[in-house]
Amino acid sequence: MAFKGVDHVVVRVSDLDSAVEGYRKLLDIEPELKHSDELQADQAFFYFDNDTFLELISPIDDSSPIAKSLAKLGEGIHTVAFAVDDQKATVADLDAKGLRTLGGTFVHPSAANGVLVQLSERS
Repeated sequence: MAFKGVDHVVVRVSDLDSAVEGYRKLLDIEPELKHSDELQADQAFFYFDNDTFLELISPIDDSSPIAKSLAKLGEGIHTVAFAVDDQKATVADLDAKGLRTLGGTFVHPSAANGVLVQLSERS
């Protein structure tokens, strides 16, 4: 198992337009705007030169899984994704340590102080 660093961070926001304005001023980067039917959410991606990014995500309705997290936890860090050499090996190692993994890609928030951890394979 080899963690290589942070791949990206996802921040839950209630008002995407307002959040984009704030981060645009802070980072001086123009985001790429997207929509996810799967998550029922709108997203803004701020890409950095080192192949990492910041994602802002906002639910479009109350049935979105993001809406449930937003209602329960408020705005803030939703996911921290770590770059790993081998996703399957990392999941196996974490499972062996008794950590709860989800879908072979995520570590349950209970293992990281309420933050969903994503494992992003990067060579």
